[in-house]
Parts: sequence; structure tokens; C-alpha cells
Amino acid sequence: MKTLQKFTAKLEQVPAPTAWYLGDLGEARGRQELFTRQSPQRLKVLREHALIESAISSNRIEGVQVDQTRVGTVLFGKALLRDRDEEEVRGYRQALDLIHKQSADLPVSEKTVQRLHGLARGQVGDAGRYKDKDADIIERYTDGRERVRFRTIPAAQTPVFMRQLVELWEDSQRDRRMHPLIALAAFNLDFLCIHPFRDGNGRVSRLLLLLQCYHLGYEVGRYLSLERLIEQNKERYYETLEQSSQGWHQGRHDPWPYINYLLYTLKTAYREFEARVGQIGSPRGAKTGLVEGAVNNFTGEFALADVEHACPGVSRDMVRRVLRSLQKAGHVECLGRGPGARWRKKG
Repeated sequence: MKTLQKFTAKLEQVPAPTAWYLGDLGEARGRQELFTRQSPQRLKVLREHALIESAISSNRIEGVQVDQTRVGTVLFGKALLRDRDEEEVRGYRQALDLIHKQSADLPVSEKTVQRLHGLARGQVGDAGRYKDKDADIIERYTDGRERVRFRTIPAAQTPVFMRQLVELWEDSQRDRRMHPLIALAAFNLDFLCIHPFRDGNGRVSRLLLLLQCYHLGYEVGRYLSLERLIEQNKERYYETLEQSSQGWHQGRHDPWPYINYLLYTLKTAYREFEARVGQIGSPRGAKTGLVEGAVNNFTGEFALADVEHACPGVSRDMVRRVLRSLQKAGHVECLGRGPGARWRKKG
């Protein structure tokens, strides 16, 4: 809430690394339709792997683990579960199913947040209910010492803060005062600082990240596990979260370390996804479609090098052939000579 409030009041510019991430992610989103049209069977395998990795990794970050020999039974079987850990892992998979299948009809609302929490916590105990006691984030050391890493919003104020957070998210999507991905990362940081549930906040934050990515058209989480990438960089996750939460209550915090961490994670997911799908082999006409799609996404003048950057794996000769074809058809025009010449769309 404090981050979205800060950005709503004033966001004149973003750090250079953030701008680079946003540019790269915009290009990746422009390419994703081409990649998702390839080998349906291969993509089905990627979806299944992502589902397994997401459910296991997101829970493992929070210390919830299941026997590796039981993973298939827990995630896809109908047998009775052995313990709370298995219930929570299966519940997380059910939450993922809900998002994958119904994201378009699943708004970012308090009801959705509580529903996702209920599923991720196995629908037992206080699942789906805001905390009824204050719950600060405590760091415990091996020698028995402990410290308060972050003081979360008191239980009595949690419903108010969550309502305001959802309202600010809705406002950000209407007025577009900030890039939607910045709003997404800001929401994620604010949610973790509010810490609305007694337990399971990290898992719900990752489910919401996936849902909001879908709403914004970034669907890489369907094929690559964002949770696995976060687990692989868990130390950086906690480090940037602590950096960006300092001074959050007063609105004097620096949100950019955590925002950049999430954007980096999304960029890494797209890079890995494209590398995996690229190993399939492109169907006839796919590279032509990739170049044409990249050209269509340019809003102003562009150069041959810009098209190459937007079309990894496509040779320079192929890019030239497609540009000449588009030029002959009257869709683009060349404004100079040589490899550094500028191009622009016509009409």
C-alpha cells in the first residue's frame, strides 16, 4: 500500500536498470505468441513441469516439503494425504489450477486473496482468514537469538490496509500513471509488508504474482515456474525484500531493489522459456512471423539491429529478406542505405 501510494503521488522517472528490464520484458511479451504456437506436445510437457516445480518450490521456500517419492501422488493422485505438508502442497497445486484455468474471471480482490490462501493452506485451520493476532517477521539464529526483521501491520488494521491495497491496484490499472509491471511489483511488496495472514503470505504473494502477470499479458509462468526461479535466488529474494521494506511504514522506503528483483526474475523466465522452446525447431514460416511481429511492435523508426535484438535465433539475412518483402508489399520503407539505415512502418 505504501509503495503504490508513493508512486501514485509522484513517479517522475524510474532507475535505468528498471527501464532496461521493462524494455526487455515488453519485447519478450511481443514474441511470446510465436513461441506458444510451436509444438503443442512440447508445451504440454513444459506446463506439467512448471506446475510440479511451482508447487514444490513455493512451499519449500517456506520450509514445507514432501517426500520426493510422493510428489506424483500428492500433486495428481487421489490417495489420502499423510500430513499437513502434503495437504498444503496439494492445495497450492489446486490454487495454480484455478489461476491457469480461470485467470480472466479471477479479479485481484480481497475475496480472491483469501480464496488463494485457503487453497494454499489446505483449507484447514485459519486458511482463508486474515490473522487475528499481530505477527511480526522474526529471524531466528542457530544460537537461540532472534530479532524482529520487520513489524507487520497489526491484526486489527489488516482489513483496512488490504482494502486500500486492492483499491490502489485497481486505480493503477485505470489511470496508468505507472508502468503496469511496476505497479505489479509494488503491489507484491506492499502485500508482503502488510502480511495479512498468520502463515502462508509468501506463497499467496507468488500466486498473486502469477495471476497479475496473466492479467497484464505476461504468460511465461504457464510454461516456466516463477517459484523455482525465486527459490534458486532465495538469498537475493530475502535480501531485496529486507532492503525495500526498511522505512515502509513511514513511506520512506526504497522499493527499487525488490522491484528490480521481480523484473529480473520475469526476464530470466522468458529467456529460459525461449531457449527451451527454441530447441524444438521452428515450424515453416515461424521466423518470418517472428520478424513481422517484431516490426509491428515498433512504434517509431527502427534499424536492422533493433529487429535482430527482438528476434533471437533469426539470422541477419533472414531479417533482411523479410524487410525487403514488407517493403515490396508497401508495409515499411527504408530511410537510408547500408546496415545502419533506419526503417519505419507505412500507413
